[in-house]
Amino acid sequence: MYRKMLPTLLILTLVLTACSFQITLPVTQKVGPTVTDQIDVPLPVDAAKTVDLSLKFGAGTLKLRSGADGIVSGTAAYNISDFKPTVTATGSIVTIEQGNWRLTGIPDITNIKNEWDLALGNVPLSLTIDSGAYQGEYELGGLALTNLTISDGAADVKLNFASPNLAEMSLLSYSTGASNVSLTGLGNANFASLEFDSGAGNYTLEFSGQFQRNGSVHIGTGVSNLTLVIPSGVPAQITVDGGLSNVTHNSGFTKNSNVYTQSGSGPQLTIVVEIGAGNLTITR
Repeated sequence: MYRKMLPTLLILTLVLTACSFQITLPVTQKVGPTVTDQIDVPLPVDAAKTVDLSLKFGAGTLKLRSGADGIVSGTAAYNISDFKPTVTATGSIVTIEQGNWRLTGIPDITNIKNEWDLALGNVPLSLTIDSGAYQGEYELGGLALTNLTISDGAADVKLNFASPNLAEMSLLSYSTGASNVSLTGLGNANFASLEFDSGAGNYTLEFSGQFQRNGSVHIGTGVSNLTLVIPSGVPAQITVDGGLSNVTHNSGFTKNSNVYTQSGSGPQLTIVVEIGAGNLTITR
């Protein structure tokens, strides 16, 4: 993943040189021994109040799951001192932020380590994840998420709800650049609205799980490969806007102009897809 940073670093060097700045970059970025910090954030005094949890992560690997006794527990392992995370907790507002990486050389990408492995508690959570170029592995089933907002750059992310969300989620918002993202078990997310915006890349949204109410989905994507997986029996209507897109669909869906419909019973799933010159696959 760090190889993706090299073109940016080279461009930055050229720009600074053109502006008459004198800089000298060593061949490698020095790394030290791996340090592992323990991260523990206890429950707030009012455990029934929604906690606003913000994770700000740059580059590396971020893993999330349920199972914490408090709000957050886990580890951060890194071998560049500037990666050291900081934790700020004021009542029900908690921020965990990666330290600033002060670049002093062309990084030796083979040796850099930055890994967060965190468990979250099942208190009501409004969770925000703001990340850069990284790898994410999220198992969010069994949490009590009232809102989920994820924003990242060039990322490789697998997000899953293996079991139902224990709270009603007002909004699930995901915004990404040129990435590979897989969102699965979305029927368990218990969302009212889902907003997904992306650039070029490969994306899968899979809606298995236990729908408890109607869900509205809006997807905006560029030149990408997008796959929607909707289990048989889930009533769904998908409207596709994008004259240059290539759409293929399973035989279980009925096509009428740019609208694809699947019959079923229970809560209704309504999806609007705005896609550029990409490929959309609708399947079960």
